[in-house]
Formats: sequence, structure tokens, C-alpha cells
Amino acid sequence: QLQLVESGGDLMQPGGSLRLSCTSSDFALGAYAVGWFRQAPGKEREDVSCVSRSGLDTNYVNFARGRFTVYRDNAKNTVYLQMNNLKPEDTAVYYCAAIRTSRLDVCAISGDEYGDWGQGTQVTVSS
Repeated sequence: QLQLVESGGDLMQPGGSLRLSCTSSDFALGAYAVGWFRQAPGKEREDVSCVSRSGLDTNYVNFARGRFTVYRDNAKNTVYLQMNNLKPEDTAVYYCAAIRTSRLDVCAISGDEYGDWGQGTQVTVSS
């Protein structure tokens, strides 16, 4: 089973920027579409973004569009989520998840599509 590890979470002030990373030590992520998701305390998991195997297709939910950027470096076996202009409501545990697919240029933004999940990284935005 694919093991995913997220990193980069931190305590940030509003308006700050943060880059999260998602990597696997045992599988080539290039064979997987990858999504980012988050869950705040007491709330349900939210979809955030996804990136296709090639990196050419990306999708964002409304709150992420324009502030977050998902991209990948398959040579480094890592997928990133760049988050700018952070807001207190971005406080959550952020998870990456992956699904093996033959499709190079399509990703699904719904977490229901993904089978392999990381343990999450905490992002806290507070002044």
C-alpha cells in the first residue's frame, strides 16, 4: 500500500504563506493523481485541490482558487500545495491522498475517489 507523508505544516500569521509537501518513499508518485484535503476541528473533511499525474490538470475548490497552488515534481517524487494569503479559517490538518490511474491529465477533486492517505500535517493560522 502506498505510504504518503505530508510535511510543512506550521503556525502562521494571517496573510502568510506556507508550502506543504506530500511524498512517498516507496512508490513512484508519478503513477498517481494526488489530492489535497483538510479537516478542521469539529468539522467534516473538505476537498482542497488536486493535480493530475502530468501536473497539467489541476482543480481547486472555491476557497482555494486564487490563493493556493498545487503542483508536482515527479523527479523529486513530491507534490506541493503552496498556500498564500493564509486566513484563520485555513486552520486545519491537511492531508494528501493518491489514486493510481492510467490517465495522465485528469484529477478528481473529491476525496471519495482516493484510496491512499497520509497522516496529515497541522496548519494553524492565528495572530
